Amino acid sequence: MTKKQLAESVDYLEKRGFDAPEIGIVLGTGLGQLVDQIEDPITAHYNHIPYFPLATVEFHTGKLIYGTIEAKKVVVMQGRFHLYEGYDFIDITYPIRVMHQLGIKKLFVSNAAGAINLNFKKGDIMLIEDHINLQGGSPLAFKNVAEFGERFVDMSEPYDPDMRQKIELFAKDRGISLQKGVYASVVGPQLETKAEYRMLKTLGADAVGMSTVPEVIVANHLKLPVVAVSVLTDECDPDNLKPIDIQEIIAIANETEPKMIQLFKGLMNAI
Repeated sequence: MTKKQLAESVDYLEKRGFDAPEIGIVLGTGLGQLVDQIEDPITAHYNHIPYFPLATVEFHTGKLIYGTIEAKKVVVMQGRFHLYEGYDFIDITYPIRVMHQLGIKKLFVSNAAGAINLNFKKGDIMLIEDHINLQGGSPLAFKNVAEFGERFVDMSEPYDPDMRQKIELFAKDRGISLQKGVYASVVGPQLETKAEYRMLKTLGADAVGMSTVPEVIVANHLKLPVVAVSVLTDECDPDNLKPIDIQEIIAIANETEPKMIQLFKGLMNAI
């Protein structure tokens, strides 16, 4: 990755009409309905954007969409990138750097995750307060990282406290049940064994997934305030573990997404 490559990506998008977005949004697996809320959308397919990776997962559509939600200019990633698709950390986080160069001031991230905390149920939404990186690497571990920001990034508060508080207040006002907890990010694509679920619980994880942490690390590198929520699509009880049905996971994500959209729109109005 070079500054020249970033500049070419940004130039392509600006010429298509991506004009000074305020908020960047990353949509997770099964979470695509937010794009229906975008007014006057302009779409750029990943395979047309210079130096962008291509989305390979069948339920990730691979589009960057610009427009307006709640009178805020947004740029939305419909389809994100994962280690399990064979991408490296720089590929996975390249779109975050592009959105930052376009001008975003806040980043909203969503994902589908499994509930490790057995007090949480499928269909719940969890506001991520902290995370555990179990992906075996960092998106900042490359030679010329200092050209893009400080090499040693503080992660004492990776998820913006102000935006978290605003989401909590909005959820309380609207009667939306909102869990809070720690998200563990693993490589995948295989799901966890019973022993791995027990390990994750011992480590202090409340939910587990295969994304989000690389993007959040880069957001912190860019000093870009970030907030993230998990839609909990399955319950990971090692003493009562059932085989996973990916289609059921996506269906639960779809059912729960309207509540997540309410939270994101409420936050847009509050910032």
